[in-house]
Amino acid sequence: MACAALIVAAGRGQRLGAAQPKQYLPLGEHSILQRSICAFLEHPAVSRVLVVIHPDDLPLYEAAVAGISDSRLSPPVAGAPARAGSVLAGLEALAAEATAPETVLIHDAARPFVPQSVISDVVAALAEVPGAFPALPVVDALWRAEGDHVVASQSRDGLWRAQTPQGFRFGAILAAHRAGAGDAADDVAVAVAAGHEVRVVPGAEENYKITTPADLARAERRLETMIDIRTGNGFDVHQLGPGSAVTLCGVEIPHDHGLVGHSDADVGMHALTDAIFGALAEGDIGQWFPPSDAQWKGAASEIFLRKAVERAAERGFAITHCDVTLVCERPKIGPHAEAMRAALAGIAGIGADRVSVKATTSERLGFTGRGEGIAAIATATLVKS
Repeated sequence: MACAALIVAAGRGQRLGAAQPKQYLPLGEHSILQRSICAFLEHPAVSRVLVVIHPDDLPLYEAAVAGISDSRLSPPVAGAPARAGSVLAGLEALAAEATAPETVLIHDAARPFVPQSVISDVVAALAEVPGAFPALPVVDALWRAEGDHVVASQSRDGLWRAQTPQGFRFGAILAAHRAGAGDAADDVAVAVAAGHEVRVVPGAEENYKITTPADLARAERRLETMIDIRTGNGFDVHQLGPGSAVTLCGVEIPHDHGLVGHSDADVGMHALTDAIFGALAEGDIGQWFPPSDAQWKGAASEIFLRKAVERAAERGFAITHCDVTLVCERPKIGPHAEAMRAALAGIAGIGADRVSVKATTSERLGFTGRGEGIAAIATATLVKS
């Protein structure tokens, strides 16, 4: 089912007491909003993401999403003074698109740590029921009070702490919001009022909403313990053929042969591109840039590497180190290694001191030893915090 994520970010967040709305505050290297957006862009079930913003916040929004180039992120729409109105504005925008989604996940922008498993559980439930939302059971004792005086206890049986994303079949929740009167506590309330069945799925403690300064401090502490380090490797080979130069790691080197390939056959960049895609677990260069596609014939390999770097950034990863080993008898790599390091560093957006380019021979053994081709092995390290 085509599934859209609708992120509600039109609120003012006054309880936090910050100089700007809380969804645009930095949380580590990224804003709270960007982290929420990326959580849904990372999920394979999500076909598009739409953010509802306050009409005055467009510059803040554009700054918050500047590092995201995913085409599934639609232009934002303006919200309303009340949350229900903002949700309806987002739903109407989705309905106006050429193809409306079959399901929609409505999420608070201020919940940046929503786990992929929670999104998956909500999506799975929508195959069986019109609505679903994550929640945690209430486990603490509950008391009613007048001022600071206890009046009576309250049973916690059957009580849940609601979270987002709250998921619905698109047509049902759109009709429910169109028919709704006034504001509602959340979208589950709108759906239930319209008579739709809504299922509870397991929530997650880390999927809390940043509302107060204490919540923001808690989120900052969480970042210190949730570093995601990934390592990928890549390998590529290209045959040597007619030509007067080879391009390796972005540097053209005079040679008595050229490298044969659909693109410019830069084995170093190809191997490093595969290493980055491998660290992301998103296939390889052939899947992203099929050799059968004529548009890549003779293409500069930096196009492929830049895409891998951009995709890593979209997923919230920073490339911290790259290591490329070229395997050949000739040409000599040493005189060109520094230029290669600089070229790769410029594309990866890191310092040359984080890029290694080295060479080895195969002791005249195999196709590289016979001068029939050049091989490359690459490793990339990615970190997300």
